[in-house]
Amino acid sequence: MDKEEKNTMGLTRREMLTASGLALGGLLIEKAIPGINEVSANDGCVCPSGPTCNWDDVPSSQKYTYFDSLDPFVPFDPKTKTTIVPLGENEMRITFMGSSIPPTLRHKQQMMSVFVEVGWDKNKEMPLDQFVFDCGSGVCTNYAAMNVGFGRMNKVFINHLHGDHMSDLTHIYCFGPSLDRQFPLYVWGPSASGVESPKGSGRYYDDGLKAFCKHLREVCRWHTESFSFQSTAYSDYVVPTRKSWGLPCDPVPVNDDAPNDGYALVPIELNWRKYGQDEGDNVAYNNPTTGVKISHFPVIHARQGSIGYKLEWRGLTMIYTSDTKPEYNSIIQASNNGKGVDVLIHEMIVPAQVWTMKIQHSNQLPDPNSPGVKWATMVQNSSHSPQGAFGFLLSQINPRPRLTVATHFPVADDTVACALKSVTDHCPDVKMGKDLIWSFDLMTIRVSKDKITPMRGVVSDFNFAPTGNLPTGTPQTPKYHDASGNGDPYAQICLDTAIPACGDNNTCNYREDGY
Repeated sequence: MDKEEKNTMGLTRREMLTASGLALGGLLIEKAIPGINEVSANDGCVCPSGPTCNWDDVPSSQKYTYFDSLDPFVPFDPKTKTTIVPLGENEMRITFMGSSIPPTLRHKQQMMSVFVEVGWDKNKEMPLDQFVFDCGSGVCTNYAAMNVGFGRMNKVFINHLHGDHMSDLTHIYCFGPSLDRQFPLYVWGPSASGVESPKGSGRYYDDGLKAFCKHLREVCRWHTESFSFQSTAYSDYVVPTRKSWGLPCDPVPVNDDAPNDGYALVPIELNWRKYGQDEGDNVAYNNPTTGVKISHFPVIHARQGSIGYKLEWRGLTMIYTSDTKPEYNSIIQASNNGKGVDVLIHEMIVPAQVWTMKIQHSNQLPDPNSPGVKWATMVQNSSHSPQGAFGFLLSQINPRPRLTVATHFPVADDTVACALKSVTDHCPDVKMGKDLIWSFDLMTIRVSKDKITPMRGVVSDFNFAPTGNLPTGTPQTPKYHDASGNGDPYAQICLDTAIPACGDNNTCNYREDGY
């Protein structure tokens, strides 16, 4: 070990810089990190023993009582035809459209996605601004159930490019213009990792967001052309600029699509190494019209390039770290120069031994040296914050968030009860339901200066689609159109083998109106 002087965390300066990501570019910390509670440095590391958890109560593994106890949030009222439930003038609304972790594929929990709305525009009867944070596999089902259409999903912030955080981007992109997102899809995410793959190979992949969007656009070409007999743009859409949205770069589509078109895919690539050392160097979005500012910071997950986001609006602050090992940037951001934050959304996983047991459909903890546990431990060590580490991290945030939300977690009464024991080993004063909750699909959190209220989304399993909110103005002529400028559904197909509605001798084969 280096013989450098240890700081209050029991780490040398070099270790602190390496662990926190703040050594990027050879930068040094010249002052104490604000908001981190002092911890005495010990030569040996003594941790509390693992909690005694009950895995024999099978019914407790099949329900999440806390979620069921919440007041209902109904996103659509068929009697009043409410399309969007209004927010208060100074209210933020956070909805979990996905909350689980692979390979935990659960009917009740899709992969990760968080939808955030702020304020209310009375003239447009819409939130002032709205954002999608991650869009993993399966989440579009929950967006539709919660009556959020594609037109409200045009700003997507990706934390990292794992499939469980970006898979449904394909669905959002491809089908948005067929419904009410007839303007571009804007996607934020990290720049290339810069990792030599593997070390010594001399190979560096272009694995950043811009390359991802470029290839996604190419992969989806057949789909986008096939649907382009429909109008995909409106004449009065105002294309945002770098200045109007406070972006770090110009918003330019990756291909030859018009900048106002629904099939324009616009990447806003973020330098994942930035964390705000220089004022504004980590701003992803800073809209002077709506007042929303979103910044980013590096976290530690699987491969260099993962980032967390902080959203600030009218004195309210939300942080979404997404997946990360316990690291200091999240503590610094959540401490927020001694001001704290309103809502901290941070990932948590069950311990490797429990994870393996659950995957094996067992209620007996496996041998810690078994292959399954070793596999889960490797995943944990590369990527995630298990429940005990989550508890320690929370104990270091000063002041504590008004509400901390554990996410990316397979919830049930048994897993939550066990995790709570680990957290309270480090934070004895934390109360479940008051200071800390575990997210679940369709959980909605209303946030204002006065109170924070978690609610339970109540939806129909049989809704066809969310209510559309089409743009105003004149639809532009479709790419594939007839002589009159109307969309031509036959322009790209051969009708030689088609069965006509009317056959020989003017017989009716089937009704043209579909009945």
